[in-house]
Amino acid sequence: MAKNDPADLGFSVDRGSPVPLYFQLSQQLQRAIEQGVLAPGSLLGNEIQLAGRLGLSRPTVRQAIQTLVDKGLLVRRRGIGTQVVHSRAGRPPEPSSLYDDLEAAGRAPGTRVLRLETVEATAEVAAALGIAEGAPVRRVERLRSTHGEPMAHLCNHLPVGLIGTDGAALESTGLYRLMRSAGIILHSARQTIGAKAATAEEGELLGEPEGAPLLTMERTAFDDTGRAVEHGRHLYRASRYAFDFQLLVRS
Repeated sequence: MAKNDPADLGFSVDRGSPVPLYFQLSQQLQRAIEQGVLAPGSLLGNEIQLAGRLGLSRPTVRQAIQTLVDKGLLVRRRGIGTQVVHSRAGRPPEPSSLYDDLEAAGRAPGTRVLRLETVEATAEVAAALGIAEGAPVRRVERLRSTHGEPMAHLCNHLPVGLIGTDGAALESTGLYRLMRSAGIILHSARQTIGAKAATAEEGELLGEPEGAPLLTMERTAFDDTGRAVEHGRHLYRASRYAFDFQLLVRS
């Protein structure tokens, strides 16, 4: 296991800033984890050493570390020290591809195609895509991972003939990127975010115990003509993933 010291990574704090020192440090640590600079398994120096190297008080360093422990990014292990357990991916609530988001964050996305077939549209899928119930649709089921660790189970339904859904292509890039390559201009999406407890099957697939919290997302994407081009139901590990929202406050 690699041992890392934030002082060696160029971390610094602005004592003249109104932002609390612990928060400045926790934000820099979080960025280093999410960008892979502090990889899973990395060990940080103990709080006394970090405080001395950074010129901060021990309570400040302890609070910064506890903030990331609470977020699930660090863990304190007796006899080992503070360790990076994983990075938790964030994703904005806009019609973007998980593959693109992970790649942009330097998270080494990987994909395993679990199912690729033509099926009859259920009532739910038919309503979402604006087609007749029982009409043929392409079902694409994938397991998305990062740094070799499962993160999300993705199940998407597409109109037949929309794009060439080749298994090898789906394992090497994202679905939305394939759509863009086919000349489809993604314009908007309607989505619902929720949560559920993992079933035994879902837990086994995602590396979580049965009953673990999972984030859910149901989304229908539309192109620039208003045509529904994709309907998806996704499951994400809550311990590894978050949706980031930016809210505008109106006076």
